[in-house]
Amino acid sequence: MNADQADPDRADNGRADGEEPVVRYEVRGAAALITLNRPRYRNAQNSAMTYALDAAFERAVNDDDVRVIVLAGAGDHFCAGHDIGTPGRDAGVSFQRKAVLWWDHVDKAGADARYAREMEVYLGMCRRWREIPKPSIAMVHGACIAGGLMLAWVCDLIVASDDAFFADPVVRMGIPGVEYFAHPWVLGPRFAKEALFTGGRFSAQRAYELGMVNRVVPRAELAQTAFALADQIAKMPPFGLSLVKRAVNQCEDLMGMRPGMDSVFGLHHVAHAHNAETSADSLAGMDARSMKSAAEQ
Repeated sequence: MNADQADPDRADNGRADGEEPVVRYEVRGAAALITLNRPRYRNAQNSAMTYALDAAFERAVNDDDVRVIVLAGAGDHFCAGHDIGTPGRDAGVSFQRKAVLWWDHVDKAGADARYAREMEVYLGMCRRWREIPKPSIAMVHGACIAGGLMLAWVCDLIVASDDAFFADPVVRMGIPGVEYFAHPWVLGPRFAKEALFTGGRFSAQRAYELGMVNRVVPRAELAQTAFALADQIAKMPPFGLSLVKRAVNQCEDLMGMRPGMDSVFGLHHVAHAHNAETSADSLAGMDARSMKSAAEQ
């Protein structure tokens, strides 16, 4: 199936009549450009975006002319994280699901509902995208916060503009980091603790020094650099690239990343359950506005 033959219902998941799709897809040479497209909300990731992303990644995988995938964000920021406060928040909505990573959450209650949804749309989808057999590049500018880190981290390479910044502030909710808990592997244990203990931002240059980011360039050169890198990679044999990717991923997993994530996902849901028992809801009563306010104090 080529790029024009992808299932239109799945490719347009999240589009309302007269509105832009929440994920845009285009092909540039040998690269598929997948763009998060909720710029008004700093590309906050709701479920509609998650399933639209999955459809776009599938489309790129099934197009033999696409050798590399580039993931970007529309507007001023890459991604401000999971949607915990916009009018498009859709945590209670069921979507057409092809992968069926866990059962649907909408008719469940309590921890079952939370665990099912987050296993499907957060941890499960991120693992699915990490294992795509084609190289992927995250092209990051502006904010890359919490759930935005997850989207960048599943990509094989990260090219960041010099104005990009990163943070995982969800400890403010009493939760030990986002669901795709790659922090010790991409940041190293010491800085992972610092970033989580403080919830503070760190720059693209600091991320580069830590080995999380491959290249840091001026904002005006971001797209040019990312696509030049994609073109260079695209000249390599596709099967060889897929095996290299699988080899490195397997080594990461042998260093404990996959079972580590599983164990921390359990702690994540202990925190949700604790919040649900002791505060307003599983997020400790915090939304995007209160998180931003707390970060500025």
